Amino acid sequence: MLLSAVFAPVLASAAVVTAVVTGGLLLVAVVMLLWGIGVYNKLVSKRNRYKNAFAQIDVQLKRRYDLIPNLVETAKAFLGHERGTLEAVMQARAQATQAQVHVAGDPTDKPAMARLQAADGALTSSLGRLMAVAEAYPELKSNQTMMQLSEELTSTENKVAFSRQAYNDSVLTYKNYREAFPPVILANLLGFEDAAYFELEEASQKDPPKIDFAASAGQ
Repeated sequence: MLLSAVFAPVLASAAVVTAVVTGGLLLVAVVMLLWGIGVYNKLVSKRNRYKNAFAQIDVQLKRRYDLIPNLVETAKAFLGHERGTLEAVMQARAQATQAQVHVAGDPTDKPAMARLQAADGALTSSLGRLMAVAEAYPELKSNQTMMQLSEELTSTENKVAFSRQAYNDSVLTYKNYREAFPPVILANLLGFEDAAYFELEEASQKDPPKIDFAASAGQ
């Protein structure tokens, strides 16, 4: 009885300490769980945002690639002596289309993205050369079909440039969050891969090739 009376307060204090420690650990665990859920949801949201932005680029690139064969076919009737220029455009278009297929809407595939950027840049350059050649052919510039296709192509090029900027902004936001500490820990553990920017290396490729056939025809 005497021993029980002596140790009873000690045991009671130990029980209180154990309960406090256990409660503290549970609280920490709950806080960490809530933090992890919050970080995961933000990573998903930012990833979905840049993927949706890339989907818009994908749509505009497909539209661009679909317009080019009609443009070349129309120009062919007037540019009989420029066969090499026309073939260069079609070859560049084929390579760009193939590169787009390989990306398959996944901008985290950096090698595929690099190939798409290079192929699309080469296509932009070849189109620029075609447009420059077309300036020397008044009949081609005044052709209604060519004028319409040129306007559609210029509009699509502008949409590509706008979509590219929106995508790169979304990728930057995702990268800044993903690479910050401590979100980077969860990002690596949960497989949130890095995303590639969609950029054109040469300054001349950043401005889409433009030619105002309508204005030229009216002169």
